[in-house]
Amino acid sequence: MRRIAQVIRVRPEKLDEYKRLHADAWPGVLELLQAAHVRNYSIHYRDGLLFSYFEYHGDDLDKDMAAVDADPVTQEWHRLTDPCQEPLDTAAPGEWWSPAETVFLME
Repeated sequence: MRRIAQVIRVRPEKLDEYKRLHADAWPGVLELLQAAHVRNYSIHYRDGLLFSYFEYHGDDLDKDMAAVDADPVTQEWHRLTDPCQEPLDTAAPGEWWSPAETVFLME
């Protein structure tokens, strides 16, 4: 199992919309994430930042995430959620959610 933590900015004027969308996340998107071996997925908010965490239980994260990104239902979901977000200033070119380094873990 691999732990994935990421950070992105949320546009202040879009925060309520982002929360509303995720309060009723689309079943098709959730089912595809499950099929892509994603478990314990959560998104948290604080001071203009969204922090996501999930556990990946597959063998090829890049392949599984490419399948998620290629899905038409997920693409439509991103057309709604992406305008609510803004990459960090320190994001690598083309990077949307920025990876966060694990500095402590207690199991």
